[in-house]
Amino acid sequence: MKATGFISLWTLVSLPCGPLANPAEREDVVKHAIKLHRGKGAVITQRKQWVLESCRKLSGLLRQKNVVLNKLKNAIRAVEKDAGLSDEEKLFQVHTFEIFQKELNESENSVFQAIHGLQRALQGDYKDVVNMKESSRQRLEALREAAIKEEMEYVELLAAEKHQVEALKNMQHQNKSLSMLDEILEDVRKAADRLEEEIEEHAFDDNKSVRGVNFEAVLRVEEDEANSKRNASKREVEDDLGLSMLIDSQNNQYILTKPRDSTIPRADHHFIKDIVTIGMLSLPCGWLCTTIGLPTMFGYIICGVLLGPSGLNSIKSIVQVETLGEFGVFFTLFLVGLEFSPERLRKVWKISLQGPCYMTVLMIAFGLLWGHLLQIRPTQSVFISTCLSLSSTPLVSRFLAGSVRGDKEGDIDYSSVLLGMLVMQDVQLGLFIAVMPTLIQAGVSTYSSIFKEILRILILIGQILFSLAAVFLLCLVLKTYLIGPYYRKLHTESKGNKEILILGITAFTFLMLTITELLDVSMELGCFLAGALISSQGHMVTEEIMCCIEPIRDFLAIIFFASIGLHVFPTFVIYELTVLLFLTLSVVIMKFVLAVLVLSLILPKTSQYIKWIVSAGLAQVSEFSFVLGSRARRAGIISREVYLLILSVTTLSLLLAPALWRAAIMKCVPRPERRSST
Repeated sequence: MKATGFISLWTLVSLPCGPLANPAEREDVVKHAIKLHRGKGAVITQRKQWVLESCRKLSGLLRQKNVVLNKLKNAIRAVEKDAGLSDEEKLFQVHTFEIFQKELNESENSVFQAIHGLQRALQGDYKDVVNMKESSRQRLEALREAAIKEEMEYVELLAAEKHQVEALKNMQHQNKSLSMLDEILEDVRKAADRLEEEIEEHAFDDNKSVRGVNFEAVLRVEEDEANSKRNASKREVEDDLGLSMLIDSQNNQYILTKPRDSTIPRADHHFIKDIVTIGMLSLPCGWLCTTIGLPTMFGYIICGVLLGPSGLNSIKSIVQVETLGEFGVFFTLFLVGLEFSPERLRKVWKISLQGPCYMTVLMIAFGLLWGHLLQIRPTQSVFISTCLSLSSTPLVSRFLAGSVRGDKEGDIDYSSVLLGMLVMQDVQLGLFIAVMPTLIQAGVSTYSSIFKEILRILILIGQILFSLAAVFLLCLVLKTYLIGPYYRKLHTESKGNKEILILGITAFTFLMLTITELLDVSMELGCFLAGALISSQGHMVTEEIMCCIEPIRDFLAIIFFASIGLHVFPTFVIYELTVLLFLTLSVVIMKFVLAVLVLSLILPKTSQYIKWIVSAGLAQVSEFSFVLGSRARRAGIISREVYLLILSVTTLSLLLAPALWRAAIMKCVPRPERRSST
């Protein structure tokens, strides 16, 4: 075994010498290696001679490398002492010699790393999978580091080549007189070089040594072109601009976010095609749902299903589409707040605060009970319960769009109660996201630290309550001193030009969004409060702003509902249809019953009849469960199977919501109001 390992060792050592030999010698080396590996056709004397020759060649190469290094050192000293060269030229030549020195040293290190790797492999146990995996990981890390070094060396060589070309041009310019135009262009070239050096961010060099940064192997994929010859020049340009796609070993796909050269405008044509495709396909899907009596939002979801991974798989920029769709949620909640005035909020604030809290507590209690019976981890049970306790604000706001909001004498409007409870659930969403790191740690912590975890959760709840108090105090100050003068200024400046009005309202919405985000409260609450503050200026102001913002909201809402369809998988639903229908009906019925029970306790006796409508509006699962579920899956709180179940139950509950809402409207709402509510 030792003799075989020794021969195999020098077989590997001799391989780097192959490129220096002629083809006949390389062929002889390969034949010897095959014979030695198989143990056939080679006598002991030939083996010894072959090993000695390989050792002699390696020793000769190492001696030759040392001689070359000494010559390079002497050349560097000579360049530094040469008075006829400028400082810039000295620096360039020295840098070129240092690149060659680095290449020689790296080549030598590669030889001995190969020897060390072979020695480690021979000493290991081939039956030990863990040891083999660790060896593979170490080799992979070494290859990644070698690739990074080679990439850096290649970049340095490109810079040296560019410097040589520029030096040649300068020599040619010095030998001939330049025209005025050539002098101007030369000055522009130098200014452009300075500009590139100033704006270029050395992001790679600055971040490669940061803690937590890993080197990954990626594939660079170019666009498939029908006619490669005709589009060759186009691909060369795109290659230079960095518009191709990168794919890592985990099948994540990346696109360019910030180019090295910011002076050239770029556009993500994948994203443009995705938005165009969604816009075109949403029209027939929306028409189809209108024809069969369903809300148009389900047509947009179907559009996402058809174009997403479970359909044609034509959407390339999924993350970018989802990001743009989030603005649809922002503007939807802004318009909800625009119709939901502070006076109405003040009228139902106790119900809006108490109702969602009681429902969430009851949902968590039932979740823990069922989790105990089914032997599910408490952290997983708590998370699933909180996900299912949320309801969809954009969906319900579509149900309430255009409904009559006039209150009866002494009664409470069901739309005010429903929207108030949904906004409070959006606040709870921010609390859930803040508590999620604690749930992750609770999954791996021992019972001895349970009191610390409870204390940490209480501290987080206190921080959220403090943030809410700060947000509402800020809203009071803005309503008293800023909103009135601000809108009057916008109205004055926007006469004959609605652009200023739209921009001013959008900027105020984004300001409130940013403030609530900085205070660790949900961004959706900031959008809602922005609309509520502006609605305090009167009905005429509300109507004017709504006419300007509604078209923007409608288009972005199409993108949002289409992005939901990207996460709907019909094949999975069909495979597990029985289980999913049972789970969905159980969740819908449970949420409806709990909402009726809670509202029966907190609503005034004169308004008890609206509990059926409000409960029907809450008896579905929010699309934000997609966001929470994806984060929990990445964090290891829930498994892949539970994540797919949450997605499917959420989708089916949203599909059942219109039928339940119409049934409640038909039962509880008088005929004139019913016509406008549906």
